[in-house]
Amino acid sequence: MQITKITTYRIPPRWMLLKIETDAGIVGWGEPVIEGRARTVETAVHEFTPNLIGKDPSRINDLWHEMYRGSFYRGGPILMSAIAGIDQALWDIKGKALGVPVYQLLGGLVRDKMKTYSWVGGDRPADVINSIRKLRESGFDTFKMNGTEELAMIDTSIAIDAAVARVAEIRSAFGNEIEFGLDFHGRVSAPMAKVLLRELEPYRPLFVEEPVLAENAEHYPHLAACTSIPLAAGERMYSRWEFKRVFEQGGISIVQPDLSHAGGITECLKIGSMAESYDVALAPHCPLGPIALAACLHVDFVSHNAVLQEQSMGIHYNNGAELLDYVLNRDDFKMTDGYIQPFTKPGLGVEINEERVIEASKNAEDWRNPIWRHPDGSMAEW
Repeated sequence: MQITKITTYRIPPRWMLLKIETDAGIVGWGEPVIEGRARTVETAVHEFTPNLIGKDPSRINDLWHEMYRGSFYRGGPILMSAIAGIDQALWDIKGKALGVPVYQLLGGLVRDKMKTYSWVGGDRPADVINSIRKLRESGFDTFKMNGTEELAMIDTSIAIDAAVARVAEIRSAFGNEIEFGLDFHGRVSAPMAKVLLRELEPYRPLFVEEPVLAENAEHYPHLAACTSIPLAAGERMYSRWEFKRVFEQGGISIVQPDLSHAGGITECLKIGSMAESYDVALAPHCPLGPIALAACLHVDFVSHNAVLQEQSMGIHYNNGAELLDYVLNRDDFKMTDGYIQPFTKPGLGVEINEERVIEASKNAEDWRNPIWRHPDGSMAEW
């Protein structure tokens, strides 16, 4: 079997799908994207393509290393996301060729179902509480929300009180009926993170994600020493070599590699195993589309330390399309009480509505994240 063609489709709301065709008629799908830089990742995919055409798609490890090590400059969000989507599609092909789900190729199930959580948008407590109530009707009891709006490097007690009051109202409304994580989104400086973590402790969030930016990861162990709240990070780290330094320094309780950013299934399986050896939980980052979610789940189902899976159904970033809009086998994504069952179809287990993908790709707008500024006009982290 040989790879014959690679095609990319940029589609709403902010995703990109990749299709690898073979001379055996087997097709694999992947999801390579950096949100807001889809065109750049698309170019990187097509720069890899000439070296992939004519190659045996079953040699996933060799092709991965050729893409990663074949260039003098390597790593980073763009190249690793391009590799991630290609890697996902190669696993999809291999599973389909052998007639088994990808998790069977990775050693088989370690659990019968996987716990998922739902994003909750909104910056006002009333909006968040109403959204949680609606999601509760769908069976979800675990959520994640932004912990704060923009914060200055040293901000006021008013700003801190506002962020804490929002969390306090949510806990007051639901008590222990729900659990929720808070995403600082890299918006919080190390001095403010220390203050916020202390103030939030009484409300016992499940975790705080990206308490500071990944480039300031040296603060993770210091912040962890100041709080009992588990700290999570990883969506902006792209290879096991970046995660290695974080594991060695300590401080992170939950690691969150993104299967569409950090080298795909091949790399994230290794990152998850590294995390297990440090007694760190795995909760893959995934605010993206159906292929990305499926790839995450196959890793979750073979990883003993996998604890939670993010998914994007109804997420506030989705404008123009939803997770299942491009999927034919929607029932396979059914969630019961917040859990999803292992896929039974071969490969990644996702049947893509290619006709709809092609049509949607014709008018896909370029998504960009907002640009935030502080009152003095200086740049703020979004």
